[in-house]
Amino acid sequence: MKLSTQIKPISYLKSHAAQIVKELGESRQPLVITQNGEATMVVIDVKSYEERENTLALLKLLAIGNSQIEQGKFRDAEDVFADLDKIDLQ
Repeated sequence: MKLSTQIKPISYLKSHAAQIVKELGESRQPLVITQNGEATMVVIDVKSYEERENTLALLKLLAIGNSQIEQGKFRDAEDVFADLDKIDLQ
């Protein structure tokens, strides 16, 4: 993804909002908005945002799991499955 082709000033956002919404929904490419020549925000479609949030949540869970392993806070899979076999689900 080349963000350099997706940079627009805030005035463009103001005057082309409907067109931008349509294009972002179709292309799913983020749009960088500038103000006074500086990048100030990135606009993305909702589906891309939700996917990024889900990815970040999974990465956080992996980081927590790695931290717990480093601290010795884990059990062997065989022990966990053995305990699960003891549970009566009826």
